[in-house]
Amino acid sequence: MLEKANRANLNGRHGGDIKGISNHLNYISDLGFTTLWINPLVENNNPEYSYHGYAITDFYKIDPRYGTNEDYVNLVSQAHNKNLKVVMDMVFNHCSIYHWFIEDLPFENWIHQFDEFTRSNFRASTIVDPHASDGDRDKMLTGWFDQHMADLDQRNGFLSDYLIQNTIWWIEYAGIDGIRVDTQPYSYKEFISDWAKAVFEEYPDFSIVGEAWLQEEAFTAYFQADADNPDGYNSHIPSVTDFPMRNVLNEAFNESNSWTGGLAKIYYVLAQDNIYPDAGNNLIFLDNHDLDRYYTSVKLDFRKWKMGVGALLTLRGIPSVYYGTELLMTGKEHDGHGHIRMDFPGGWVSDTRNAFEKAGRTEAEQKAYTYMKKLLNWRKTNEAVIKGTTKQFVPDGDTYVYFRCYPGKNVMVAMNNNENEMKALQTERFAECLEGYTWAENVITGEKVHYLDAITVAPKSILILELKK
Repeated sequence: MLEKANRANLNGRHGGDIKGISNHLNYISDLGFTTLWINPLVENNNPEYSYHGYAITDFYKIDPRYGTNEDYVNLVSQAHNKNLKVVMDMVFNHCSIYHWFIEDLPFENWIHQFDEFTRSNFRASTIVDPHASDGDRDKMLTGWFDQHMADLDQRNGFLSDYLIQNTIWWIEYAGIDGIRVDTQPYSYKEFISDWAKAVFEEYPDFSIVGEAWLQEEAFTAYFQADADNPDGYNSHIPSVTDFPMRNVLNEAFNESNSWTGGLAKIYYVLAQDNIYPDAGNNLIFLDNHDLDRYYTSVKLDFRKWKMGVGALLTLRGIPSVYYGTELLMTGKEHDGHGHIRMDFPGGWVSDTRNAFEKAGRTEAEQKAYTYMKKLLNWRKTNEAVIKGTTKQFVPDGDTYVYFRCYPGKNVMVAMNNNENEMKALQTERFAECLEGYTWAENVITGEKVHYLDAITVAPKSILILELKK
């Protein structure tokens, strides 16, 4: 392989592998997670900086630095034995310039070609914008991500068939449970629709989430299956990444409340859920491998971190947690991706501590770990937050309240965004959601709340109550 492991290079390969993941499935399962999504593990045989997995050189082969195809199949099997599902990350927009079919093109239109290097403008909004210029839209679709990743032209029928058949082969061969589609809007939308239909024709109960990295709700909703789009487009992809929700969860707790700021930002995102065919199927998250670490975003304030995690695990949608969030990992994207993709402490023999075990965590890390573990394992068995409806109330001063409602199992979530003051809630406002319930249990502390007409919320905190009759 062209690039060797070098842990001294922050942006290089560090030597993690499939065996390392297999060895720590208990850690993932015990925390309360139900699914494992790993960045692409297929071969990326490039000279440098390809550890991320998105510069593919062989779509059918696991990168030998991670293991073998058989190792990957065994990982899926071992995960299933622990009641964990596995999502495979797939890339259709681009691949490495060192892929054998790029070095010897089967057709001239196998990729987008220019007289000189032309980068995408990354304006995915042009796909939705009815006023977009043809030039802007073409540059979005045909421009390359980077000089080392050729931009594929899925309008070529042979390439389209190749990518569809490769997907079906991996599902059948490895027994994966779902797919995360990288850069969904950057591939031709007609191909994405044909691809998704082909997958669901073979596997009707399969799961697919598309990375639709857009900043507005209407743009994001366009790429979800069965959207009511003016042009009639249907992606057939049931779940999309909810970047609008991610953005406000990174902003709300750092701001003072106002008509549109602070907690009102969460309120307004939810208020637009009717744009989506099924907002409950959105993938929601605080951060990921391309973004600032959440603990950094909330200025290393543990109170804000708990508010964000509490919201993530009680809001509508499918929550996704980036590794290390449970350990308050930090990092800014603009400092380089190596800073937001740091090694997990304890994965290497030379590590001075092992955070997979309690003894290897700091006091602050253990508090965060315990908080997340409590919420995750509670969430797995609570139908109200898994599949209940949402009822939200207009933010009032420094507080914001929403309920997750399921027959006989309502959950109340209250936030206080004030830095210093305890806030008392006027609970008569919530009568339609509290009716029939006489007491509640604090999900985090286990404390019983016997008087629902007198609920207080501590400064800069989130209160999660499971209502009882």
